[in-house]
Amino acid sequence: MKQIEVQIMGQSYLLGCPDGGEAQLREAVERVDAAMCKIRDAGKVKARDRIAVLASLNLAFDLAAQQAATTEAAAAAPAAVAAGTPSTDTTETDTKAGQLIQRLDQALAGDGHLL
Repeated sequence: MKQIEVQIMGQSYLLGCPDGGEAQLREAVERVDAAMCKIRDAGKVKARDRIAVLASLNLAFDLAAQQAATTEAAAAAPAAVAAGTPSTDTTETDTKAGQLIQRLDQALAGDGHLL
């Protein structure tokens, strides 16, 4: 594990980072910094610890909303297939299969024999 130095709201922090996770950690730091700066810039909260708590709650709420949307989308997909509504993948596969059948028909049209 290596350590990287980051800036959040203008203050430096030395964070432990697992091997191969630096890009993901830096992205997380950017989200936290943006969330905290947004709260600070609104001017209603001044204490850094309260800003951190509010930013954490906002990020956790956003994550929960994203997970709920993903769960709803995953639950709706099988229902759409069961109802006969083709998904994008199914439609694309059907189109490719139709094109392949046309090419086979053209190739076999010359002698009319499959073998």
